[in-house]
Amino acid sequence: MHFVIMGCGRVGSTLARTLGRAGHDVAIIDSDASAFRRLGTSFEGQTVTGIGFDRDTLVAAGIRDAYAFAAVSSGDNSNILAARVARETFGVEHVAARIYDPQRAMVYQRLGIPTVATVRWTSDQMIQRLLPQGAVPELTDPSGKIVIAEVPLAEPWIGRHLTDVEEQTGARVAYVTRLGEGTLPRPDMVVQQGDLVHLAVLRDDLARVERLCDQAPAPH
Repeated sequence: MHFVIMGCGRVGSTLARTLGRAGHDVAIIDSDASAFRRLGTSFEGQTVTGIGFDRDTLVAAGIRDAYAFAAVSSGDNSNILAARVARETFGVEHVAARIYDPQRAMVYQRLGIPTVATVRWTSDQMIQRLLPQGAVPELTDPSGKIVIAEVPLAEPWIGRHLTDVEEQTGARVAYVTRLGEGTLPRPDMVVQQGDLVHLAVLRDDLARVERLCDQAPAPH
């Protein structure tokens, strides 16, 4: 898959190397060409010097073919602007933005763009929002049999009760991140646009649960 990253600081360079080692095609954008030295000599992806929210720069980085876009520069405004251009202009479905101000991150969540606040950033969290079907468990019990993983729900799940998710997948909703804040599930709670749903599930059953969540739910 092709990934485009804006910002080649510590976060962006780590993300680019991690995705590249996993066998993905990566293009990384930075306005300062010297920043690409952080990638090291083993990085085989594309480097593009330019402004990450500039359309021509994004096109040069292959945004039209991108599976996902990550905005991880040092500026909140640049990150959210680039993320919106990637999604709204080029139709990239999987978009994530790093935000320094957690309060502003809540506003951007309402725009439907997953954000990662710097105070709780890890490369796993960012990758989790880019790769298909969550991919990275957040917590594993000591036996390794049970995981809590953020599992994306397909758009047709919006408006359905969380209990429907549990009934149709056999998993349990551990918590929901809504507008940047964790919320414990309630019996009457329904899936809203932008929700990040975290499921407790047997590790061996995770792939099946992810497939079910990635398609329309069964009718009532």
